[in-house]
Amino acid sequence: MNKITLPTPDDWHLHLRDGDMLNRVAPLSSDFARAIIMPNLVPPVVNVDLAKAYRDRIINAGFANPLMTLYLTESTSIADIDAAIDWGHVHALKLYPAGATTNSASGVHNIDKVMPVLEHMAKRGLPLCVHGEVTDPEIDIFDRESVFIERILAPLRIRLPELKITMEHVTTKDGVDYVLSQDKNVGATITTHHLIIDRNDLLVGGVKPHFYCLPIVKRRLHRDALRKAATSGDHRFFLGTDSAPHSLDKKECECCAAGVFSSPNTMPWLAQVFDEEGKLENLEKFASLNGPAHYNLPVNEGIMTIERQDTPVIFPKSYGESDTLVTLFDPGQPLYWKVTL
Repeated sequence: MNKITLPTPDDWHLHLRDGDMLNRVAPLSSDFARAIIMPNLVPPVVNVDLAKAYRDRIINAGFANPLMTLYLTESTSIADIDAAIDWGHVHALKLYPAGATTNSASGVHNIDKVMPVLEHMAKRGLPLCVHGEVTDPEIDIFDRESVFIERILAPLRIRLPELKITMEHVTTKDGVDYVLSQDKNVGATITTHHLIIDRNDLLVGGVKPHFYCLPIVKRRLHRDALRKAATSGDHRFFLGTDSAPHSLDKKECECCAAGVFSSPNTMPWLAQVFDEEGKLENLEKFASLNGPAHYNLPVNEGIMTIERQDTPVIFPKSYGESDTLVTLFDPGQPLYWKVTL
């Protein structure tokens, strides 16, 4: 296959930031019809009033159809859940273990403290998006996802099997295997960069700050498990780029921020990955069909065509200037696919 046409894809995990950075990156996500927007701003988006204001800023910045989330805290109330559902534009709550990633200090320390809210979400059909890592300093950073599954996620599923959960940006074979073990109410997003790079790419020959993200990239065997899951067509796996822009000064510094910016070139790279795996026909399921089914939304009516090129496709190295200069994900391999329609 040298060309594939699919319904316009969605991004089920996207960071658009705020202020000048929002204005810079929102238009660069135009390949996607809709996106689940992360709420980890400063201050976090914890209620409907803040979500309404943020949604307006996103639309004004040039992304037409943001799907909003609220940041789950130990102060979130049942009234907050009801208000979110009544408004109609909140599609999930986001669970950040406190300290797990960028702007997660307001996250959950003790899952028991939010159980009444989670029970109400299950009753009313509002999904929970999970950043699946523990933050115990005694746990190796490469093991935090598997320990989270054992300590937090598996017990939560036993206690509340009717709660629909999106296990975001899975990075391990353990995560893939856990999702495959669940027959309902669990789905998982997989990022573009975790399908392409592993921890050797991050560390060998010097640390590559633009490959540093949380959850951190893992061994090649985990990357290969992710590729198998994503390209399988299994309805439980779908695209969430976790595209997370940081300005150049926050990436190329003594203690760099975590995040990979991949929105503009995700779909060509995905086409290349699926082509390499001999599964190009399943790209439609991963990018366009499985996510809407998980979130009970219709498939987009528009179409996208991606075509193989004879010569490498070149994207800009970066976008913006000064405080909004962001570097685009580049795994250092030739790219031969291009969105043409």
